[in-house]
Amino acid sequence: MYALTIENLYKTYNNNVHALNGISLKIEEGDFFALLGPNGAGKSTLINIICSLVVKTSGLVRIFDTDIDVNFSKAKSYIGIVSQEFNFSPFEKVIDIIINQAGYYGIRKKTTLQRAEKYLKMLDLWNKRDSVAGYLSGGMKRRLMIVRALIHQPKLLILDEPTAGVDIELRRGLWQFLRDINQDGITVILTTHYLEEAENLCRNIAIIDQGKIIEHTSMRDMLKKLDKQTFILESENKLPDNLSLEAYAVRRMDNYSLEIDLHRHDHINKVFDLLSQQNIIITDIRNKSNRLEELFVHLTTKN
Repeated sequence: MYALTIENLYKTYNNNVHALNGISLKIEEGDFFALLGPNGAGKSTLINIICSLVVKTSGLVRIFDTDIDVNFSKAKSYIGIVSQEFNFSPFEKVIDIIINQAGYYGIRKKTTLQRAEKYLKMLDLWNKRDSVAGYLSGGMKRRLMIVRALIHQPKLLILDEPTAGVDIELRRGLWQFLRDINQDGITVILTTHYLEEAENLCRNIAIIDQGKIIEHTSMRDMLKKLDKQTFILESENKLPDNLSLEAYAVRRMDNYSLEIDLHRHDHINKVFDLLSQQNIIITDIRNKSNRLEELFVHLTTKN
C-alpha cells in the first residue's frame, strides 16, 4: 500500500501564482522519504494540501486508502505534522499541550499519559513535563512538537525542517529517534535544508522546483549521478615537496592535508597505493562537501 498518492496536483492562488503544476508522486508505506526543494519551490504548499490546510485547485490526494476529498477526518487521522514554526501556546505546560492534542482525537487521558511518558522519555523531556512551554529551549520545543504529532499514533509523520536551529548533538539524537520510529512502521516524510540529514536518513527522494517534480528516485541511485567528488586526505607524516599522484587532480592544503578529485570510476585504493609508495600514511579521509548538496545545486540551477 502507498502511504501517499498524489496525481496531477495543481494549486493556483488568487493572484495567479502557480504554486504546483501537475505534481504526481507515490510514497510507499514504511518509507523514509526526503522532499527537497529551494525556497518558493512549492514544498510548503504541497504539505499544506496533504494536511488539508490549503485547498487544492485540482488533482487527487490519497492518504493510505483514503481520498482527502471523500473522508477528510479519516485521512487526517493518519497524519502527524511537525511544522517549521512553533504553534503551541507558550503559556501551557508541556503535558497539557500533549493532553489537549490527544483530546482532538478522542484519546482517553490514561492512554495519553502512557504514550506521553514513553515519547517524553525517549526525547529527554520527561523531567520538563510540568514546565511551561515558553521557557523551554529551542531544541526542547522542537522535541515537544514531535511528541505532540505522535500522540495519536499516526501512520504518516511529516516533518518540516524539524532540526532547524538545533545543535549538532541534539540533531543526531533526533536522527536516531526518527530511525527508530520508522523502523517501528511509521512512514516519514522529511523536508530539510540540511542535505546531510536527508542523505543520512532517507531511502528515497523527490526534488521539487517551480511547482514541478524534477527528480524522483532512490537516494542510492540519486547519489550515483554524481560524476566527481572531492575528498580531503589527512596524512600522519609531513607531505613531501615532490608529491606525485600521476593523473589525479590534487591540491595541497597544508603540510599534512590535501584535496583530491575523484571521478565516478576512479578507485580510492589506487590513490592509497600511490601514497604508500611515497611512505605517506593516511589517517583520515572525508568528503569536502555533502554529495547530495552538490547534486541538488546542480539540478535546481539547471532547472
